[in-house]
Amino acid sequence: MVQKYQSPVRVYKYPFELVMAAYEKRFPTCPEIPVFLGSEILHESKSDDGAIHVIERSCKLNVDAPRLLKKVHPENEEWTCFEQSASLDIKSFFGFESTVEKIAMKQYTSNIKRGKEVIEHYLKELISQGITFIPRWTPPVAHGQKAEQAPAASHEPSDAPLESGAQGSPTEQTGSSCPPAEPVSPDADKLDADYIERYLGQLTPMQESCLIRLRQWLQETHKGKIPKDEHILRFLRARDFNIDKAREMLCQSLSWRKQYQVDYILQSWRPPALLDEYYTGGWHYQDRDGRPLYILRLGQMDTKGLVKALGEESLLRHVLSINEEGQKRCEENTNLFGRPITSWTCLVDLEGLNMRHLWRPGVKALLRIIEVVEDNYPETLGRLLIVRAPRVFPVLWTLVSPFINENTRQKFLIYSGNNYQGPGGLVDYVDKEVIPDFLGGDCMCTVPEGGLVPKSLYQTDEEPENADHIRLWTETIYHSASVLRGAPHEIVVEILEGESVITWDFDILKGDVVFSLFHSKRAPETSHKEATLPSTSAAGDNVQLIDKTWVLGVDYSRVESPLVCREGESIQGSHVTRWPGFYILQWKMHGPLPCSGTSLPRVDDVLASLQVSSHKCKLIYYYEVLASKDFRGSMSSLESCNSGFSQLSGATTSSSHSQSSSHLSR
Repeated sequence: MVQKYQSPVRVYKYPFELVMAAYEKRFPTCPEIPVFLGSEILHESKSDDGAIHVIERSCKLNVDAPRLLKKVHPENEEWTCFEQSASLDIKSFFGFESTVEKIAMKQYTSNIKRGKEVIEHYLKELISQGITFIPRWTPPVAHGQKAEQAPAASHEPSDAPLESGAQGSPTEQTGSSCPPAEPVSPDADKLDADYIERYLGQLTPMQESCLIRLRQWLQETHKGKIPKDEHILRFLRARDFNIDKAREMLCQSLSWRKQYQVDYILQSWRPPALLDEYYTGGWHYQDRDGRPLYILRLGQMDTKGLVKALGEESLLRHVLSINEEGQKRCEENTNLFGRPITSWTCLVDLEGLNMRHLWRPGVKALLRIIEVVEDNYPETLGRLLIVRAPRVFPVLWTLVSPFINENTRQKFLIYSGNNYQGPGGLVDYVDKEVIPDFLGGDCMCTVPEGGLVPKSLYQTDEEPENADHIRLWTETIYHSASVLRGAPHEIVVEILEGESVITWDFDILKGDVVFSLFHSKRAPETSHKEATLPSTSAAGDNVQLIDKTWVLGVDYSRVESPLVCREGESIQGSHVTRWPGFYILQWKMHGPLPCSGTSLPRVDDVLASLQVSSHKCKLIYYYEVLASKDFRGSMSSLESCNSGFSQLSGATTSSSHSQSSSHLSR
């Protein structure tokens, strides 16, 4: 594979002719650049009018030496813009051509940044010798024509790399011409070295080369708007400056941004009032390094309520807007502090975090959001400060960390208890006058304190979210269903191996229902049925699976005792299967319980039946199947099922059967 290098534009505040004279003094040897051992001229030619002077040299280093592209600086025609490109192609080296090319190019680029110093050294040498001016070239004048200076077009050598000989001997070509009478602006795809250092930071020569080459490729292939230089650089850093991998990642992200109109999210996205009140995050000044500081009080956030009230779509869109705003603030701070600020800092307060945050649907939503951010906003997080991490944090970290890029994980700093206070804590990264008051600082912080999201705000499919936006996700964690008298809602789960675990999480938004779990050896047929109410309204999203001809105990069996679920309750549970086959989760409208012997139905059951007899029940639900080996210790384990945000009693119903074990909690 041919190794290539492209330098940024370097500016010399001297005329072009003088810079070229200094450049020529580098040959045949250049002690200031040790990697350059010597050279000899292979071919030299000049055009008839003297405008083009081409010299081909064979260098002792096995690289193609730079070709010069002559430009005049737009601010001053007495200045010169200088850039270099090189390519190395070893034809034969016992099967190690690619390795030797990389080694040789690394040696070459390790010295290339001294190129400007070397030319300036020879410029000073020329000046010390009294050579301060070299006349500009002017085109020859035809016989009888009055001599006057005519503008000449700038000549650039071919972009095609010069191939080396059979043994890998390198060649060099230089091209030059007179400066035009009028200043010519550099091409839009050229990056100035001073600009890179000022706005993008210190880069090695090969990193500069990768940035310039990827940027040029984008301009050639993506007509119109291309990403900002700092955005391109983030993708290169995320792929360790492997151009092919960075290009693939960036192109996928650009397609994603275009498809979902992410470029306009700061203008089009208006967070719902619910987010303004219950999302416990916000921007707060900057850290000691000038990075924008974002504070997230995750322990105080009702993540479960936000997911159920807003859905993943709104939460993801809000997270994307935060990332877009972060990049915007980085640009502002770069201009404000006069140095490159390319990432932001996040301060996460985990006080209040407990097992309620680890319920599986919420963690699954979090992982999906992390995946989107990792793919499209690489290297935007400069530092993550986690304070007041409780005992349960290692469980969350174990679940989440495998999905976070290794480079990102190395930026995490975690403090438990009050270890964030004092030397070695937050004051090392955030000025004391900026530390929020709730962390013992003197600064009043306007980040919302959060609280419980009312269940009345939980969302159903009848209330589509973000109807005016292109949806980022077509599938959601939670699904909604209606339950009518005589028309239960049922879902089937096929289990291929015993010892699997079925987990569920659902909320009763309206009415009272009875939840049951059944097993059958044969697959039921899906059918949408109409309610047996006086009105002939359809059951909508209601699905029935158990055929009326099926006989309980013959065609299917009950593996969970019926659980009465009241309006407003949150239910989490799990069932360890014993046999393969088809398991049916059923929700049906709650009515009076059948008499058993001489006992009478309970009064509250009769009243509940009368209350719901004239309307349908509503619920939102989530379910998942886990392998038994993955279940214990996961976010769906028995210990993590209880929800502190359910606003219900701590009553827990559990059942055990000879053929299975299960857990239910409200």
